[in-house]
Amino acid sequence: MYALVDCNNFYASCERVFRPDLNEKPVVVLSNNDGCVIARSNEAKALGVPMGAPAYQFQKLFEEQHVQVFSANFALYGDLSSRVMSILSTYAPHMEIYSIDEAFLPFNGFELYDLNNIGSDMRRKVLRSTGIPVSVGFAPTKTLAKVANQIAKKFPERTGGMYIIDNDEKRVKALKWLPVKDVWGIGRKHEKRLQYLSIKTAYDFLQMSDSWIKKNMSVVGLRLKRELEGIPSIEEMEETRTKQSIATTRSFEKHYTTFDELKERVITFAVKDAEKLRQQNCCCNSVMVFVHTNYFRDDLEQYAKSTVIKLSYATNSSIEIAGFATEALRQIFVQGYHYKKAGVIVMDIVPDTPNQLNLFMNSNPKHKKLMAVMDKLNREFGQPKVMLAGQDLGRRWKMKQESLSPRYTTKLDEIMTIHT
Repeated sequence: MYALVDCNNFYASCERVFRPDLNEKPVVVLSNNDGCVIARSNEAKALGVPMGAPAYQFQKLFEEQHVQVFSANFALYGDLSSRVMSILSTYAPHMEIYSIDEAFLPFNGFELYDLNNIGSDMRRKVLRSTGIPVSVGFAPTKTLAKVANQIAKKFPERTGGMYIIDNDEKRVKALKWLPVKDVWGIGRKHEKRLQYLSIKTAYDFLQMSDSWIKKNMSVVGLRLKRELEGIPSIEEMEETRTKQSIATTRSFEKHYTTFDELKERVITFAVKDAEKLRQQNCCCNSVMVFVHTNYFRDDLEQYAKSTVIKLSYATNSSIEIAGFATEALRQIFVQGYHYKKAGVIVMDIVPDTPNQLNLFMNSNPKHKKLMAVMDKLNREFGQPKVMLAGQDLGRRWKMKQESLSPRYTTKLDEIMTIHT
């Protein structure tokens, strides 16, 4: 059996932990630069606020319905997620953290244990220790555990926030209830194709022939079908794998029109990618840079471009990657446009040792010690204390965050103050 534990409306719940006055009131959390809605409380959902809604289009509704709006506070969310996962890790010998707010736990060998009690205890302990409500779904496969979790979350009054699919009757009933578009692994492209064939539920999907699924959805679709049939077909526990690419992308708080403005942002993004490479002891062999204008401004001329530079040697040096990224930006920058977003993606990632050496060009060996010192100083004194000269030393945080809550758990001068 697997358990999928999922935090309910996680970002909104994090904000409510330190603002209990917002319980049972509509809450939304906005993306970077306060652009669109990325999290909603159940009350906000009931008001018709869709996921991804542009904030400016719903500003009137927010004001009229007294919706509490927050800018994304990822430092707070990340810390609370770490606390939740630490508690969950005590319930099973292994845990697979699937995202910031959900994790799979295998319960093989727990046949003589009462999973109802275990699931209920998980919910109580996480809520008591962190203030975050969670839903728990148990099932013989990961995909069915996702289904069980959806049922627990959809019908909290009847399930108590915890549901177990432990026999065929429950499995079939759940699959007849679940729309095919909500099946884990069914993307938009497959959803449209299945809807065209009148495949409306997960149970309908099971009636499709293996040959059709393999032809149209590859072996991944067949594995999904087996999972829904109760046959584990996804790796028992997915081991942590080295990422094949690392991206840092941001929308800007204003339009940028000059090369130097964009260059500073691109260098900063490249440095962030390089830090992530060093954290996982890897190097990259390619650097991609992209820029584009504001698609929502019909009054402005539009432009989007990207380019990839294949490196002569593998590196994780901030200095070298920033240099390559700058060269890439120089190739695609065109004067006269109002740029709203840019990004740097490092690709073709390989372990940092052993490295394939190049006869003519190699990474500067002095950079390795320099980067180690930079990383140590930034870890000890906080980001970013040591920066490249190409970065703007006076601009630490550039996103528009007009409704940012305090970082209660990660910033000493922002902890709660209790007045007696």
